[in-house]
Amino acid sequence: MRGIHYLSKLKAANIPPELLEKGQNRVIDASLTLIRERAKLKGELLRALGGVKASATLLGVPLGHNSSFLQGPAFAPPRIREAIWCGSTNSSTEEGKELNDPRVLTDVGDVPVQEIRDCGVDDDRLMNVISESVKLVMEEDPLHPLVLGGDHSISFPVVRAVSEKLGGPVDILHLDAHPDIYHCFEGNKYSHASSFARIMEGGYARRLLQVGIRSITKEGREQGKRFGVEQYEMQTFSRDRQMLENLKLGEGVKGVYISIDVDCLDPAFAPGVSHIEPGGLSFRDVLNILHNLQADVVAADVVEFNPQRDTVDGMTGMVAAKLLIKFEQVAPRFHHTIFHPLFKGITGGIAEH
Repeated sequence: MRGIHYLSKLKAANIPPELLEKGQNRVIDASLTLIRERAKLKGELLRALGGVKASATLLGVPLGHNSSFLQGPAFAPPRIREAIWCGSTNSSTEEGKELNDPRVLTDVGDVPVQEIRDCGVDDDRLMNVISESVKLVMEEDPLHPLVLGGDHSISFPVVRAVSEKLGGPVDILHLDAHPDIYHCFEGNKYSHASSFARIMEGGYARRLLQVGIRSITKEGREQGKRFGVEQYEMQTFSRDRQMLENLKLGEGVKGVYISIDVDCLDPAFAPGVSHIEPGGLSFRDVLNILHNLQADVVAADVVEFNPQRDTVDGMTGMVAAKLLIKFEQVAPRFHHTIFHPLFKGITGGIAEH
């Protein structure tokens, strides 16, 4: 809220609005330049290495102010990075790939969300900055965005960017305890509880599958019907498991986007979330869904990890990190089904297809 209060003070002091806007534009331009140049450098290095089909590229979006309860997800990206490279585990995946190989995983840093907001930039413009940042990553072959939230409001500008950059809608696999499809939760159109309403209204997704749902209201179900969302609740997961562990998505669209809210997991596996909902998925349930997914996955996000509610040993941070790096488990299926650029990169990115 600091940026909002700061802006109010400036207005009260009769600061010319054009002066303020020019300053805000400079900050936004500088922010995008940083992302652009980092992405360009990483792309150039990977192309110089050669043989890279695609490299999963971390982009942090430390945004938490659109949370309806706690704003701790704003602190998540550095904690997730810390867990990825934590000395308590090695850098090899279950598939035997090395994360310290930049052809497998690279990083372009964070969108400076708080610095932009401190200049009084509103959410309409901030969401545009996030979208433009994602597009800058996608412009640099062979980078593919793997976004670190942040609360779930970030999925709207990220999916919008992916859809606009690819030139059409995507299919979305959304794992979450909540459908996040309220029309305008608590009067905030960018609420983390309304992100998928904005995505569906914008036509950025053709098909939306929501898995792990166990906290849903009448409006959530009505909105689901309005947009034709396929909602799979935990109360029927045992019945739906076989189908969900053998999904085939993305035919006839530009690709598949995966959004994982950490609270899709039972709090026994991930207690560090703002909204604790017992009765969720196990970590292996999520891996099985991803591992068997047949799709051309073009981008993904992991959101709603709240370090301020995590255990002292950072258990949920490690879980969030593993969700990111375990995406590579999808790859074996695509060696003999659909070519999978993002996950091909995560498993090494070498052209042995």
